Amino acid sequence: MAFENLSERLQKAIRMFRNGGKITEDDLKAPLREVRMALLEADVNFKVVKDFVATIRERAVGEIVNEGLTPGQQIIKIVNEELTKLLGGTQSKLAVSPKPPTVIMLVGLQGAGKTTTAGKLANMLRKKGKHPMLVAADVYRPAAIKQLEVLGAQLNIPVFTLGDKVSPVEIAKEAMAKAHSMNYDTVIIDTAGRLHINEELMGELRNIKAAVSPHEILLVVDAMTGQDAVTVAESFNNDLGIDGLIVTKLDGDARGGAVLSVKAVTGRPVKFVGMGEKLDALEPFYPDRMASRILGMGDILTFIEKVQSTTDMAKALEMEKKLRKNEFTLEQFLEQMQQIKKLGPLENILGMIPGMGGIAQKLKETDVNEKEFAHIEAIIQSMTIKERRNPEIINGSRRKRIAAGSGTRVQDVNRLLKKFEESKKKNLQASFGHRTNLRPAAGPYGFAEEQQKSRLRRV
Repeated sequence: MAFENLSERLQKAIRMFRNGGKITEDDLKAPLREVRMALLEADVNFKVVKDFVATIRERAVGEIVNEGLTPGQQIIKIVNEELTKLLGGTQSKLAVSPKPPTVIMLVGLQGAGKTTTAGKLANMLRKKGKHPMLVAADVYRPAAIKQLEVLGAQLNIPVFTLGDKVSPVEIAKEAMAKAHSMNYDTVIIDTAGRLHINEELMGELRNIKAAVSPHEILLVVDAMTGQDAVTVAESFNNDLGIDGLIVTKLDGDARGGAVLSVKAVTGRPVKFVGMGEKLDALEPFYPDRMASRILGMGDILTFIEKVQSTTDMAKALEMEKKLRKNEFTLEQFLEQMQQIKKLGPLENILGMIPGMGGIAQKLKETDVNEKEFAHIEAIIQSMTIKERRNPEIINGSRRKRIAAGSGTRVQDVNRLLKKFEESKKKNLQASFGHRTNLRPAAGPYGFAEEQQKSRLRRV
């Protein structure tokens, strides 16, 4: 999970505050030492760490603890604000050309994940109503063009290519003509990976930039490379001029130092982060939300957005009707589980919910997400249609047959049936409990969107 180690250390530091009244220099020594070590171990740039700790000390010393707040809560407020600033302050959105198409140029080192990211970005923009076209301008890496074509086919997004015998500059020019003729409003150019010290290839990028005048030049960096990613960002920015970064593989980096350092060092914001291998695992980067997540305060807004984007409203409303009629079956139970699965790894989702970070880590260690879902699917799919719709008929002999057919134990079948009955009761209670809140624009749990936002504001 992203920032896992850093999150644990920072929360540990904050728990060191015990006394009330004013926060003194002595109160800060041990916690700030822990904060400094946490950031350095997360591979955050040394100067960035030094300035961050100094700012926290300056703001905290002499701060009077408000009535009803603990010193720890006061410090959380300060750290949260400064961490948000360090991460970029506010979300940095993509530039959009008033006269289509908007041209986005992806650059970066070899192996950073540019081609896959190009597909993810195109997929995200299409969901927002855009009509993107991918451009295969990597003529050096074997199978790079084929990879982009495969991604395009999977996503049903057009890919422009002239093969690997034409110069990338010419490909970019021809792609623009194609975009104008076909009315594509977004062009995403996938360039070849290169070392920032390779002057010839860097010159090629400058030529592409001059030829098509991209509205966004986004540097794709691998979070796992730590401070090297920041060094690369600084070099590309000085040589080419970048507008922002996309940090890939953040879900696999427990440190996250690159994301914490890059804005302070380069002045360029992180615009998107890759949080998995799936083609929908690209998220806009919100500094305030990420700071909240790091400090163990959760990220409810992103959680709600994920739920709303992956939920089939027609199915959700139909399911609610069945719940009210007490017609909820194992078929709907399976559908509900599959909806949860679409949200992504369970440990990441729980990390967005305040106070659930520790549980998320335990789930990660036990691999409960994948294994549990696989067992449930296998068991339900081993049932007959009649059994799925009428689980009360599943007697001992039927349970043995289902267990044998799913490759599980009878105990597993028993546990699933018990969980189903519990889930059915909870869903029924929730459905009736929020009956008056149901609207056509409501989320999957029967809460209207405006009501959700109102409750969040109160929190």
